[in-house]
Amino acid sequence: MDRPFLTRRRPHERPHALSIPRSTAFSRIVGSLVLAACAFAAHAEVTVTDAWVRGTVPAQRSTGAFATLTSTEDAKLVGAKSPAAKIVEVHEMAMHGGMAHMQAVDSVELPAGRAVRLQPGSYHVMLIGLVKPLQAGEKVPLSFEIEDAKGRRSTVEASAEVRPFGR
Repeated sequence: MDRPFLTRRRPHERPHALSIPRSTAFSRIVGSLVLAACAFAAHAEVTVTDAWVRGTVPAQRSTGAFATLTSTEDAKLVGAKSPAAKIVEVHEMAMHGGMAHMQAVDSVELPAGRAVRLQPGSYHVMLIGLVKPLQAGEKVPLSFEIEDAKGRRSTVEASAEVRPFGR
């Protein structure tokens, strides 16, 4: 029985896994990497500076965390996490009728290129149900959840220094 489509390989010949020429395969791989890099660059890049947490007294169960966030593109802060507390929420403090009111917010706008300060008396992160009292000089890990204008979410990690209570 004659089988012309089967050929005998010589021992020194190696079969090729790709049916396309190697130069074409290489070009496709490089092109894919360039596209992936462009897609990654399209995400808003957020930097966190001056992150700090207010120190606590022994029986205190909550405290505030503060920082400055700057985004390269329009984005929003939509959440935060920390192993230092059971519950972590983004809050806003505002004056209404001469009274200070604090409430959780769904998001904080991060306009492109503008530093947004999370600070006492304004937007801040609440650490509720602290795992232990926080002493001055300790470091508290914080994770900020960011949503860009296209709805893609990313996380920015920061280490916040605990500042003495009352400062």
